[in-house]
Amino acid sequence: MKRLDRSGPPDDTFPMPRLLPRPLRRAASCFAPLLGMIGCSATPPPSPASAAAPRPAPAQVAAPAPRPAPREAFDPAHPVLLGIDVLESSGFAVIRGKSVGLLTHPAGVNMRGVSTIEVLRHAPDVRLVALFSPEHGVRGEFLGGANLLDHVDARTGLMVHSLYHGTGSKPTRAQLKGIDAMVIDLQDVGARSYTFVSAMKMCMEGCFENGVEVIVLDRPNPLGGLKVDGPPLDPQLVSYVGEFRVPYVHGLTIGELARMAKEAPDILKIPDAVRESGRLTVVPMRGWRRTMRWSDTGLTWVPTSQLLPDFSAVEGYAMTGLGTQLGGFKSGIGTAYPFRGISYHGVRFEALERELRAMKIPGIDFRRVSAPDPKTGKPELGLYVEITDWDLWRPTELGLHLIRLACKYDPRTFASATKSELGVFQKCLGSAAFYNDVVAHGARVDVEAYVRDWQARALLYQQQSRRYWLYR
Repeated sequence: MKRLDRSGPPDDTFPMPRLLPRPLRRAASCFAPLLGMIGCSATPPPSPASAAAPRPAPAQVAAPAPRPAPREAFDPAHPVLLGIDVLESSGFAVIRGKSVGLLTHPAGVNMRGVSTIEVLRHAPDVRLVALFSPEHGVRGEFLGGANLLDHVDARTGLMVHSLYHGTGSKPTRAQLKGIDAMVIDLQDVGARSYTFVSAMKMCMEGCFENGVEVIVLDRPNPLGGLKVDGPPLDPQLVSYVGEFRVPYVHGLTIGELARMAKEAPDILKIPDAVRESGRLTVVPMRGWRRTMRWSDTGLTWVPTSQLLPDFSAVEGYAMTGLGTQLGGFKSGIGTAYPFRGISYHGVRFEALERELRAMKIPGIDFRRVSAPDPKTGKPELGLYVEITDWDLWRPTELGLHLIRLACKYDPRTFASATKSELGVFQKCLGSAAFYNDVVAHGARVDVEAYVRDWQARALLYQQQSRRYWLYR
């Protein structure tokens, strides 16, 4: 799968949060300069000469919309109004009288399941003039990594401009001609390597460079806003499967990530003056809280890709995605249990179960499942990963152990992988230190030490990223 490989941004500062206990501040000071997470950077205090200089306008949050009809406001089945619902309840105030483009996909729907494409097509005094496509397509008809071409949408007759050609791309001046504002309605899954947040970021770059306003309709992080886990992204590994230097499970909504991209330097690959003058409005949700998982929202999950058909698979993506990328581990049993079922070719599932249980990974358990093999029809056996304690669950921990275990089962796991496979794996993982360690030491890599280190970094990141929060 071809991926965009950018050079990393320059090193940045990472001031120590005073809210942490003194011992943790002391320990963190040893490694804080190495974190370099762009979204967590703070600009230095202004010098006396520059203190009076005008500050760039921050990203805007749409003014509170009028309360929707009572049926929407008090329907217990819909405790959360999405950004598109809030926009609609405001009478489309921020786009009224404008010609708009729309970057979206099948999961871009309102709380009743109506596509944002249709909502904007029928919005009064709004002209939807073009669609823009991320990976998998506006209608979700393409497999991951496919080269998507511009085409006319058969349902609407609108031109669809592809922002994905095997890797991401920015909208061009020609594609943006006649567009006053770009509306973005994409459902993220809360894991850094999922490419829709990268599509948003690159769309912001192209729009800001061409003077087009960007309006992001916010959506829930399905894993909630408090779960942060996994390796931070090293600067040299920034790519289309990791455009934000955040932990693998980042705990932000797509609207909050848009604010980070607008306000923090070195995320958008455009001159600072262009970033600062760019116009961004985030239309926030109503009723969403950081403690909410997708199952708490009352919303129906619309598949974001072929392998994420439900919320169970979304939880699994963060757990097993990294661990099944190389070597003999397989995600899914037959065509069932995507990202939740695991097996290893040539290892009996009883033996695999013993190995995994012996690790005593907090918050998860395993049960035996079977599903028909799609080729032979015979039962295929494997283990289903259950989340038994959400608070103890560290999403990426299992995947890291799977990488170690794959090296135990086959010491040539990394040696037998192609250069392309290794490159994509490194970019998704995001940690050169862990990668180099596991390549050198295989099954002897100390996964627990990395988990402890990344947990400490996650505390720092959460304090830093609060500045972009729209919800409590």
